[in-house]
Amino acid sequence: MDPPPDHGEDSYRGRGRLQGHKAVLTGGDSGIGRAVALAFAREGADVLYTYLPEEGEEAAETTRLVQDAGRTAVAVACDIREEQQCRRLVDRAVEEWGRIDILVNNAAYQMSQPDGIASITTEQFDRVVRTNLYGMFWLSKMALPHIPRGGSIINTTSVQAYQPSPHLLDYAMTKGAIATFTKGLAQMVAADGVRVNAVAPGPVWTPLIPATLPDTTEFGKQSPMGRPAQPAEMAPAYVFLASPEASYITAEIVNATGGSPLP
Repeated sequence: MDPPPDHGEDSYRGRGRLQGHKAVLTGGDSGIGRAVALAFAREGADVLYTYLPEEGEEAAETTRLVQDAGRTAVAVACDIREEQQCRRLVDRAVEEWGRIDILVNNAAYQMSQPDGIASITTEQFDRVVRTNLYGMFWLSKMALPHIPRGGSIINTTSVQAYQPSPHLLDYAMTKGAIATFTKGLAQMVAADGVRVNAVAPGPVWTPLIPATLPDTTEFGKQSPMGRPAQPAEMAPAYVFLASPEASYITAEIVNATGGSPLP
């Protein structure tokens, strides 16, 4: 990518806010996922993260960044569209650590269709929904019995949940569902001492963008800040929501949209 995304390699400084925590993160090979993995590790957390088999080279870089921070990195090839792969992922985390302190449902898929709904095939729709919603649902359900009091689930929604772009109709729909799921699940598990929140990024410069948009020259310029965010600018929101500093915060959406006002 030109320019290459900034994941915080040279800028993020940890302060021990997640010391000893065990985190499970989907989509950790690049983009926001890699930035969150790096930040969590520098805050003292061990990280088990997913990647798709074809993304092994990218995953190796995330592993290096976590290990360079002195923490354990466990990279798991996993397609969260498949229920049994989600179950194996949770089982692997429990085998490694006996618990899951933080679950970050971050993996997502989008594909721009400028010609509208007529161009969204059933295959594309199925991939978007299964990646963005089914995986989140299964992993949350399977992980909850292993999340102790004080633990948290953090989902990744989007500005698209509130201001959908027509060419991303199916993706935006799932991001709206993630916001609703977050608020509902948070109320369901609050009495168990588990918090559920989400981050709603605006345009972020990640590999998903050039891979799924036909033209990126104007990407992010619609933001009031006039530019897309870097992944490193998203990671602090996840750290805060995962940390004890957010102990009384649940059912919230942290808007990181570059100035686009959201409900």
